[in-house]
Amino acid sequence: MQGLEFSVVFENMNILLHGMFWTVVLCSSASLLSIVVAVVLAMTGISKLKPLRSATFFFLWVFRGTPLLLQLFLFYFGLPQIGLYLSPIITGIIGLTLHFGVYNADVLRAGILGVETGQHEASRSLGLSYFQTMRKVIIPQALRNVSPAVGNNLIALLKESSLVSIITVPELTLSAQRAISETFRPFEFYFAAGALYYVVNWGLEFILQRVEARTALTR
Repeated sequence: MQGLEFSVVFENMNILLHGMFWTVVLCSSASLLSIVVAVVLAMTGISKLKPLRSATFFFLWVFRGTPLLLQLFLFYFGLPQIGLYLSPIITGIIGLTLHFGVYNADVLRAGILGVETGQHEASRSLGLSYFQTMRKVIIPQALRNVSPAVGNNLIALLKESSLVSIITVPELTLSAQRAISETFRPFEFYFAAGALYYVVNWGLEFILQRVEARTALTR
């Protein structure tokens, strides 16, 4: 019976660290962009224009009702048929951004609707326009109120980012698979990849806890 040999992991640690780097780049980019997308979708979802609301709800319905993996396949393998070619990294960022932007939009829309109407009236009485009211008063409060839920979605984004290995993004999971193909040591490298995911997840949780603590002080 073949025993475990973790020394091979340290000998090939550069492969895993390269993947970890791209995982951080991928997740940080998609996390920030997903919040931007969420703000836009939340705003259009509560718009007074019915066609805009309907288009937004249809967009949310499509992305909520289909798996992330299928969406990645559509972007990476389907778009070239209409002449749009995207690199694996860009495809991964777009896929994760839109998929989790939809879930963050639902959370943020609930947060916006949860802000008391007096805040709207007070802002308008001060001469602020609708968009100034939303940008300076309502959305900041909504983001503070829903920050724990958004944080959970960002943690889920980190875990789901391993799916982009299917479209050859050189992130941590694909890097572990490449190391395994050279060393034939699946347990050691998958275990090491899991440990590195935990390190990244711990760093993300630490940042989210600091953000939640600071937002709590401003309430």
